[in-house]
Amino acid sequence: MKASVIQMVSTSDTEENLSKASELLRTAKSQGAEIAVLPEMFAHFGEKDAQEFASQWTQADGPVRTWLKSLCEELDLWVIAGTLPVLDSDQQAKPTATCLIVDNQGNEHDRYDKVHLFDVDVSDKQGAYRESNFYQAGTQTCVADTPLGKLGMAICYDLRFPELFRNLVDQGATLFAIPSAFTYQTGSAHWLPLLQARAIENQCFVLAANQGGEHSETRRTWGQSCIIDPWGKVLGEIAEGEGVLTIDLPLEETRAIRANIPCLNNRMDWL
Repeated sequence: MKASVIQMVSTSDTEENLSKASELLRTAKSQGAEIAVLPEMFAHFGEKDAQEFASQWTQADGPVRTWLKSLCEELDLWVIAGTLPVLDSDQQAKPTATCLIVDNQGNEHDRYDKVHLFDVDVSDKQGAYRESNFYQAGTQTCVADTPLGKLGMAICYDLRFPELFRNLVDQGATLFAIPSAFTYQTGSAHWLPLLQARAIENQCFVLAANQGGEHSETRRTWGQSCIIDPWGKVLGEIAEGEGVLTIDLPLEETRAIRANIPCLNNRMDWL
């Protein structure tokens, strides 16, 4: 079965972002994909106006979710929809950074609200990131049944927390989707090693869709969206800029690798 990861260079222009995403998803479908992963903040790149964006664009029947469900049904395509700021009620103080999993019939099949918020200092032009100023953290993990098997969800900064991924594997995950917007500095140092580590230690496929380019005078993301097999081999990648990577996944490798090196069964029972 074929899966696609989509790389974008999103801006604050939502209509343009959705137009680009539509084009890229159509390309994924034309390449035979059954499931496609969009990057973090695909519809609107920025944090400071997340609350306003959520109130105008991402309600259950709002423009972005209506667009997304309609396109999935039209294309007969499952989409892991990056992240959107979502307010579930008027009483919610801050939106969650939510990844919607939409099936090929246009149904919101599942969702994951980002658990680990990016509150760090980075030596780039922005200098400091305080995602918790604009978002509230999720409290639940997500493993969704998909045409490719049980898919565990993580978003960007989650990648640095291996215990999350082991929890997903304990729930049956055989592959991970990781929509991201890794900064250029942290991405150049850690993006690929972290992805390969999560693939190897959990013996899972990794579908990593990153933002990849210049978004503003102070924001640049790393790119290198890629698909990695359970052995840690990079099956394909996109260097920088917009693009679609589609791979026919040899899903049978997961079972073979786990049988030959049964490290998931060999853990100390007191851990």
